[in-house]
Amino acid sequence: MECLKARHGFGNILCQSITSDLLIEDLKNMNIMKQILFVLILSMSFAVSVDAQFKDVEKIETVKKEGGPIMTMDALEIDYGTIQQNSEPLRKLSFTNTGDEPLVIKNARGSCGCTVPTWSKEPILPGETSELEVRYATNRLGPFSKKVTLTTNEGGEPIVIKVHGKVLKPEEEESVPAAAPSLIKSGK
Repeated sequence: MECLKARHGFGNILCQSITSDLLIEDLKNMNIMKQILFVLILSMSFAVSVDAQFKDVEKIETVKKEGGPIMTMDALEIDYGTIQQNSEPLRKLSFTNTGDEPLVIKNARGSCGCTVPTWSKEPILPGETSELEVRYATNRLGPFSKKVTLTTNEGGEPIVIKVHGKVLKPEEEESVPAAAPSLIKSGK
């Protein structure tokens, strides 16, 4: 207020200096408040987003609990173990429809052409058991880790089955050694 009263000489310059210092201080405080407000708004939007995601999960679980087909797998992994090259490529995995509506496998695909699944195209009725057949190209040497992805009418995420093992070169059979050359001549 005193700056307004001093309108002459050095008082005017001093008044402008004090006013500009106060203005700069006010601007700094406003920037801090803007930053705090921005962080607050960002935090609130994150909280709303997380809450919405949990509500979606609750809806999915509710849908599954209310009924429909449910694919219950005996296992989510097929372990070939350590096998010889060109061994039997077929493995089977059983599953049961534990839901109250028919289960349909819409698609099953391997992660590459060396892993080929086959499945029943017919609906699996509630309580019935069926099999998924997986063939791995056992002519390939070395360790392998593949996936088979199943899409069903259950809704939700696809079911992923891990397929792994190790293929070794076949052991060579020992045979009777050929006759070794001899210094002794036979027949003379």
